[in-house]
Amino acid sequence: MTTDAFDGGPIAPDPPARWPWRLARWLERRLEAERDQLPLWLPIALLAGIAAWFVLPNRAGWLAFMLAGAALGLPGFAFAGRTRTGHALAIFALISAAGCGLVWLRSVEVAAPRIERAQPITFLGSIERVEAIGAEGDQRLIVRPEGAGLPVRLRVNVPAEKVPTGIAPGARVRLRAYMLPPVPMAVPGAYNFARAAWFQRIGGSGRALDIAVTAPPVEGGWRAWLAGARQRLAAHIRERLGGGGAGGVAAALATGEQGAIPEADAEAMRRSGMAHLLSVGGLHLTAVVGGIVLLTLRLLALSPALALRFRLITIAAGAGAVAGIAYTALTGAEVPTIRSCVAALLVLAGVVLGREPLTLRLLAVGALLVLLLWPESAIGASFQLSFAAIAAIVALHENPRVQALLGRRDEGWLRRAGRGLFGLLLTGVAVEIALAPIALFHFHRTGLYGALANIVAIPLTTFVIMPLEALALALDAIGLGAPFWWLTGKALALLLGLAHATANAPGSIAMLPAIPRAAYGLVVLGGLCGSACGGGAGGCSVSRRSRSAEPGRWRSPRRTSSSPATVGTSCCATRRGGSPCSVRAPAIMSATCSPSCRAPSRTIMTSRPGRAPRAAPTCASRR
Repeated sequence: MTTDAFDGGPIAPDPPARWPWRLARWLERRLEAERDQLPLWLPIALLAGIAAWFVLPNRAGWLAFMLAGAALGLPGFAFAGRTRTGHALAIFALISAAGCGLVWLRSVEVAAPRIERAQPITFLGSIERVEAIGAEGDQRLIVRPEGAGLPVRLRVNVPAEKVPTGIAPGARVRLRAYMLPPVPMAVPGAYNFARAAWFQRIGGSGRALDIAVTAPPVEGGWRAWLAGARQRLAAHIRERLGGGGAGGVAAALATGEQGAIPEADAEAMRRSGMAHLLSVGGLHLTAVVGGIVLLTLRLLALSPALALRFRLITIAAGAGAVAGIAYTALTGAEVPTIRSCVAALLVLAGVVLGREPLTLRLLAVGALLVLLLWPESAIGASFQLSFAAIAAIVALHENPRVQALLGRRDEGWLRRAGRGLFGLLLTGVAVEIALAPIALFHFHRTGLYGALANIVAIPLTTFVIMPLEALALALDAIGLGAPFWWLTGKALALLLGLAHATANAPGSIAMLPAIPRAAYGLVVLGGLCGSACGGGAGGCSVSRRSRSAEPGRWRSPRRTSSSPATVGTSCCATRRGGSPCSVRAPAIMSATCSPSCRAPSRTIMTSRPGRAPRAAPTCASRR
């Protein structure tokens, strides 16, 4: 006789022929226990279909994949009955097939003529974008040519000595350039510019032989105005900081243009694991939006009339949303920036609605939106690095043991600072572990000391460099920005010095020639399973139903989900008998389930100087 792991009662061993039914029963109960985590697999299913389109070689493979998904999904609803396993597998198969069809449709939608062979061509066109290349003054133009049979866009590099006066977005130019087809990957596993150019509708790249401006930018176009403002802002920042690495990095933080950063400094940032600071993304949007929200909230709170009549957090969130959208437009509205802006808007919406702002479900919604709008971004390093980092951070800090370790408590400032520093280091290590396989697959190398370097680099960039740069730009309007530009330059010098010191340290880089696609896919699948099942509030065991409890009733989970918070006011609720209960003390809250209350309660961990924390149950029917 054996004991059933699910029911707890003695059962006779099943004959070997019945093992599929035992497996099906185990899978059904597992999915039932984790039904709250199943929505997290929707973007994963869509991602699987998109990845299949890029992996499969031709149209026959794409059609076969979509038909297989439909063949598995549609009968699944018909024959699955009321089982959760059948419904989950059917939905996953159908969404995967839809993902393959979605990216296929996208590839057809952006199809455009391309340069077929290397040749010199002469054409008229309008400039869409101007980027600086290096510190020598070269320019990179994205030009929309005029004429039948030409690509929609061409990328042309212009040497510094041939850059004419009046080069700006919106200007019309006459170009004679030696153009090449979009360059495919040089070696297996390298960056595939031809694939990226196809979805950007760039039909060729080359070098200008002769260029002349035939008409200045057209006034009134908002896109041209934004592009011109971005170019002027970048030039102003580089001028105030004297060019060089500091000016290039400052311009990249404000406008997203990295071309003016010297190659030595850019390589040091990459080797040290700090290159993410140069690309406008989640960190920069968080700094801008968070700063505006905090500033607006503090200013509005100065008025008692406003504080009593309006919900200030809603107004502050609206101001932060406007600032995030404006910053996204100013930095060129590239897909990674738009992705980060969408995530920031979702976080603000969660704050306004009173929901937990950073959860794996919110991350899944953001990923789903991005994949629906730009399915081709799924195979890019930017998408994978961004969402892997956020998933690692959220999964780590939703873990109950980490929350108990890093939660605020009544202790001295030295221990509190040490706990915060340890939390920052732990987060950095988790992010580096999550990003290392992605960096090795896309770039064939990864920094080993990035977690340590980012402990200093991220706070330095977020809380010192960006605020000083914003203040210096604001005070330039009245001619008082020089002292703050000096401070910004010193802070940037410290950042670049840290990057060079980390990059030059022995063993700072791990290199790998290539990772097979199958191996990389298994690594990604393992990370997704760990985030969707093992992450979150207590992992998969949180939503597990008690089998000894009455039907329809819940058992308190072994590991409870906690959201550490400091409470300085009373926590009032009502017991079944009608008597209120409250606690007034600085406390740490964790969500539990109290049998004496009408609703799940919050256990208040109170503490006093010199005494151990103690639990005091309170009801959570009203916050």
